[in-house]
Amino acid sequence: MRLLKNVFDFYLNSSIHVALSVYALTWITLMEYQIDYDESILYFNFFATITGYNFVKFFGLAKFHHRSLANWLKVIQVFSLICFLALCYYVFQLQIKTLLWIGAFGLVTFLYAIPFLPKHIIMDKQQNLRSISGLKIYVIALVWSGVTVFLPLLNNDFDIDANVVVTAVQRGLLVIVLMLPFEIRDMKYDSLKLATIPQQIGIKKTKVMGVVLLMVFFFLEYFKDEIRSYNLLALLIITAITLLFVVFSRENQGKYYSAFWVEGIPIVWLILLILLH
Repeated sequence: MRLLKNVFDFYLNSSIHVALSVYALTWITLMEYQIDYDESILYFNFFATITGYNFVKFFGLAKFHHRSLANWLKVIQVFSLICFLALCYYVFQLQIKTLLWIGAFGLVTFLYAIPFLPKHIIMDKQQNLRSISGLKIYVIALVWSGVTVFLPLLNNDFDIDANVVVTAVQRGLLVIVLMLPFEIRDMKYDSLKLATIPQQIGIKKTKVMGVVLLMVFFFLEYFKDEIRSYNLLALLIITAITLLFVVFSRENQGKYYSAFWVEGIPIVWLILLILLH
C-alpha cells in the first residue's frame, strides 16, 4: 500500500497529472474542430507541460539546495530531463509557425519562474512574473488557453476565426475557475503580496465569481456557428462537476481535492467526449 501511495504521489508531484490535463484539452480542441489525432502536438504539449511545470515548481529548490537534494527531487529532476529530451524530439515534428508561438509561450513560462524584475517594481524577493500581485492566475490561463487551443489548430493549418477565439476565451475561463480551489486552499500559505482572488474578495465571493464564470463558459458555446449535441452535453456535465468542486472547496481541503480531482476535470471532459461522440 505504501508503494502505491509513493507511486501516486510521484504521479502528482512530477506533474504527470497536470500534463495529462493539458493533453486532454489539446485533444478536445482537435475533436471539436474535427481534426485527426495529431501525435506531434499532443505529445509535445504533454512533455512540455511536465518540463515547464517542474521547472517552475522546483527551480528555487534546485538553485539553493542542489548539493543536498532529497531523493524524490533528484528522481523528478531525472524524469524531467527525460521529458525534456522527448520534448526536443517532438519539436522537430512541428511546423515553423507553431514553433514561433511555442517560443512566445515558453518565454512567458521562463519569466514566470526566473527572477528578472527590479525589486522596486514588485517589492518582493522573488522578482518574477509569479510574484506580481494578482497576475499569477491570468498568466496560467493565458498560457493554457494558447497552448491547448491555438497550437493544435495552427499546427494543422486551421484558420483562426471567431469560433476559435470563442473557444480560447472559454478555455481561459475554465482554467481560471479550476484555479480557484487551489487559491482557496493556499490562502493561509500565500504571501499577501500575491493578491490572489480569495485574498482580495474573500472565499464566498470567490465561489460566486467561479459560478458566474462557469455560466459564461457554458453559454459562450451558443455563440459558435455550429453546435453539436454531444459537445453541448459534455460541456454541461463538466460545467456542473466543476461548479460542485468550486462550491465545496475550502481552506482545509483533503490532500488530493485540488491536486488530483480538480486538476483531473479536463481528463473527465475528454473521456465524456470520446464516449458521447
